Amino acid sequence: MTLRSRPKSPALHRVVALLQPPQSTFTLACASEVFGDHGPAVPAHYAFEVCTESPGPVRTQDGYDMLVTAGLDALESADTVLVPGWQQPPGTEVPPAVVAAVRQAHRRGARVVALCSGAFVLAAAGLLDGRRAATHWARAAELAARFPQVRVDPAVLYVDHGDVATSAGSAAGVDLCLHLVSADQGAAYAMRIARQMVMPPHREGCQLQYAELPTSGPVTDSLAPLLEWLSGRLDQPVSVADMAVRSQVSPRTLTRRFTEQLGISPGRWLLDRRIAATRALLEETDLPVETIARKVGLSSAVNLRRRFHEAVRTTPSVYRRAFRADKAG
Repeated sequence: MTLRSRPKSPALHRVVALLQPPQSTFTLACASEVFGDHGPAVPAHYAFEVCTESPGPVRTQDGYDMLVTAGLDALESADTVLVPGWQQPPGTEVPPAVVAAVRQAHRRGARVVALCSGAFVLAAAGLLDGRRAATHWARAAELAARFPQVRVDPAVLYVDHGDVATSAGSAAGVDLCLHLVSADQGAAYAMRIARQMVMPPHREGCQLQYAELPTSGPVTDSLAPLLEWLSGRLDQPVSVADMAVRSQVSPRTLTRRFTEQLGISPGRWLLDRRIAATRALLEETDLPVETIARKVGLSSAVNLRRRFHEAVRTTPSVYRRAFRADKAG
């Protein structure tokens, strides 16, 4: 996780989604649900807008048109340019005007984000040359073949380089968007949005996009009850054996379910939640690190500092100072 400088002005961070027919409505919804208006329960830090190359009706994959009134000039003042998919047939060239607009936005300092197959647009603009990139697993081979200079990683959920980010398909777009919000505004704010959306905190980008919920089998295979139970007990020591007893399965079966459904081990999932809780407490409280360590179940300040540095690549004190300085600014 790379710490970013947060905007010093109270102005909203402007996210502009670049739509292209036939537009995937689900991918667009993933972005709008995160960056859009959440009502009075969540303070607004983003303004979400859409644009397209040729303003007017934009055909969707779902049999209806969307009326988009803004053209490519909307990207000229965007803080984040977001490309929610590229649904063209294999081999279709990205329109030169779109390539030029995306490239120019990046050149002047806008962050450029692709969800799912939107990576094709970023690759055409040269923004992924020599870099790792994610896309939907079904189109990873095509992306690699068309743009051999891009280091396509077909397994991960998302890749964030700071100025450019890409995600795998479907719900991985939500994971990337929440990750970006966390980097921009802090983990606590991202958690508020996730709660508003009635979903758990985002999955880390290194998780496997191939991991999916079982397509058959009893409902009791779901990890949801266990994850909810664990989330309420972060301050307590919990082992894999404890989780297995709670789920009434063997530790081996539990580990297999975590791998199948989440793409990571039970211990890694729990550590990710502890680190997220640590970040929120560092951002929102003045509690000593030793106290935070006990609250998130990391036992001691020494252990918390080691785990935190491994995950965030900085120390708790530096993280807290950076966050407080940015908030004060």
